[in-house]
Amino acid sequence: MIAMDNLNGERRRQGRIEVICGSMFSGKTEELIRRLKRAKFAKQRVEIFKPSIDTRYSEEDVVSHDQNAIRSTPIDSSGNILLLASNIDVVGIDEAQFLDEGLTEVCNQLANNGVRVIIAGLDMDFKGVPFGPIPALCAIADEVTKVHAICVKCGALANISHRLVANEHRVLLGEQEEYEPLCRDCYQKTLQIESDQQEATPANK
Repeated sequence: MIAMDNLNGERRRQGRIEVICGSMFSGKTEELIRRLKRAKFAKQRVEIFKPSIDTRYSEEDVVSHDQNAIRSTPIDSSGNILLLASNIDVVGIDEAQFLDEGLTEVCNQLANNGVRVIIAGLDMDFKGVPFGPIPALCAIADEVTKVHAICVKCGALANISHRLVANEHRVLLGEQEEYEPLCRDCYQKTLQIESDQQEATPANK
């Protein structure tokens, strides 16, 4: 009798929201792909989404920095997820920081309907400011996994994606040529060095 109860419990759809967040190069997408592949192996119905602007490795696949990939559906707005995720057990969303604020309510609605929602995204932009819908998603999530890269300057755990190129646009797709992971201390030191260099450079006339 107990075994049958456990079996029924495993089969029952239990909606939940899982957020995987951190800096660039911290393994967010790798962890997302791992969870989604396990769900597929368990014969669950899985659908993966990513922002259509993210075409760094592929226009359709979600691809990690280690080149692991899984097929996805590019979307322009969070509302598209509800239209495309009918009769699905698990929904995966990569690079969620690039989607609109409506994503929070979309994920809530999916979870309330018994869907397991797994979200990966940057929690902060290159200035260390909370990014897009990720903070709100962390607040309503059943589980939050904060992953870290390794600081390229001192080897400590990194939580900031420091931008290496002169571009103030908040959204700038890039890789190791454009960003480096830094810990809090090294990030502050780097900002000071950059500030000193700007002050020492004569203004263009």
